[in-house]
Amino acid sequence: MNKQFFFFLFYISHFYLSAQSFDGFALFNSSGSSTTKLIDKNLNIVHEWNTTTDCNYTVLLKKNGNLVRGTKYSGNILNGAADGGRVQELAPDGSIVWDFIYSDANHLSHHDMTLIGDNVLLTAWEVKSAAEVSAAGYTGNIGNAGKWPTHFIELEPDGNGSANIVWEWHIWDHLCQDVDPNKPNYVTNISEHPHLIDINMIQNSGGGPGGGGGDWFHVNGVDYNEELDQIVFSSRFSSEIYIIDHSTTTQEAAGSTGGNSGMGGDILYRWGNPSNYGMPGAQIITSAVHDSRWIENDGRPNGGFLQIFNNCGNGCTGGGPNSQANSTIDGIETPWDPLTKTYTRNAGQPFGPSSYTTRYECQYSSGGQSASNRMSNGNIFVNASGSGAGVMYEVDGITEQIVWGPYPSDSQKGFRYECDYPGIIALKNWLSDTTTCSFPSNDNFIDEEKKFIIYPNPSSYDINIDLALLNQQIEGLFIYDMFGKIVFSQEHFLNNNFSFTLDGLKRGIYTINILTSSNLYTKHFSYLK
Repeated sequence: MNKQFFFFLFYISHFYLSAQSFDGFALFNSSGSSTTKLIDKNLNIVHEWNTTTDCNYTVLLKKNGNLVRGTKYSGNILNGAADGGRVQELAPDGSIVWDFIYSDANHLSHHDMTLIGDNVLLTAWEVKSAAEVSAAGYTGNIGNAGKWPTHFIELEPDGNGSANIVWEWHIWDHLCQDVDPNKPNYVTNISEHPHLIDINMIQNSGGGPGGGGGDWFHVNGVDYNEELDQIVFSSRFSSEIYIIDHSTTTQEAAGSTGGNSGMGGDILYRWGNPSNYGMPGAQIITSAVHDSRWIENDGRPNGGFLQIFNNCGNGCTGGGPNSQANSTIDGIETPWDPLTKTYTRNAGQPFGPSSYTTRYECQYSSGGQSASNRMSNGNIFVNASGSGAGVMYEVDGITEQIVWGPYPSDSQKGFRYECDYPGIIALKNWLSDTTTCSFPSNDNFIDEEKKFIIYPNPSSYDINIDLALLNQQIEGLFIYDMFGKIVFSQEHFLNNNFSFTLDGLKRGIYTINILTSSNLYTKHFSYLK
């Protein structure tokens, strides 16, 4: 077999063809339930994580097969929509790997979370008193409990059953106001500062903790883009989504300089409601929005787009060019400029595009919560939550016909995981029924201890690879990070020993693939930076 063709065939089959069927699994936790379930394409429950506490909103499957789960802490002092206060990582057998509580009189984790490598980013409230909010230039009704603006904390497992906060970002650090020049963050024209948030743009946020609309922004969805090192989040009460830079230090994230884009923690991009920053243009997100995320940029349709669950909500009607009667899944092609590492915008105009780039109108609508994703074959996965819905389903990306589900999950947020996702492969021996997935066989995907040796493993500096036992010419050696990105490659060599310096890589789990003329050999190693 032609060696280049062999590698091409493996690449295509491993990363694409195995996902062209509607094969895979869905992970979800029903509202108010203490059990997280994984179901196969035939809707059979193939694995469960049974716990003693209710999930507050989100469950995620890590690439090592462990579950990360937001849950309700029994000692919460604060409370509100999707309040949590606690996050745990669970092994496949349900045992707790680490457990972190973020709940006190002034802070509480809530709603969504996302993975940043092996770390977990939590959405949380922080309490600002009525006096603090008024002193900052807010003119609306504050209420006795003040306001609870959102912030994010990034947790790194400490290896001792808990985690450490290693990065933070706070909305409170990036506000502006145009009502009182004697108060902080004063600007003469809000429209000239789209990278800041007008403290008065939300005057009548409904409900929330503490009475009087304490849940100021109601941030409900967050996602991380490893390629860009950026974070996107959605705000229900502002009907808008925002992108911030994660490449900053915590100190830089509190200011307006530093990071890859040179803007510190200021808003890099925002979309959905231009009036929030004094700009003309249609309001595309007419009411609630959830689950802002990037479509994976690996060759699938619309890769690199942002995608949102545009709830529309009660009272939405058709009639205008951007109006909607049902919930929609909207794709947004952002004006990202990789050369300047900024999102471009014409002077005096809002961030583009002027309307959604793609739109799918949901067969099952929801006024709140909910999630979506774009599968590798172009299909659209939908988790329509809440009143009148509570189902998961998948539609053909072209015909928009339902090809999987609907399944009555009653989940706020559930997701499909395809068969080649590393976390699913890691769970192979824990699944009660694996017949729906064609896992790699030993005929072309071999992981035998004696085929080649990696040492030291784990390593804090470099690794050595002993290839003598293979006794074959190496066609290619490839090292991938946890996100499937190649961090090193070398083709055609005969050396029996190979050394690789890890300096400059991020801490985490890496995969080595060694390609010969007839087989692919794979191993994993840990880098402890």
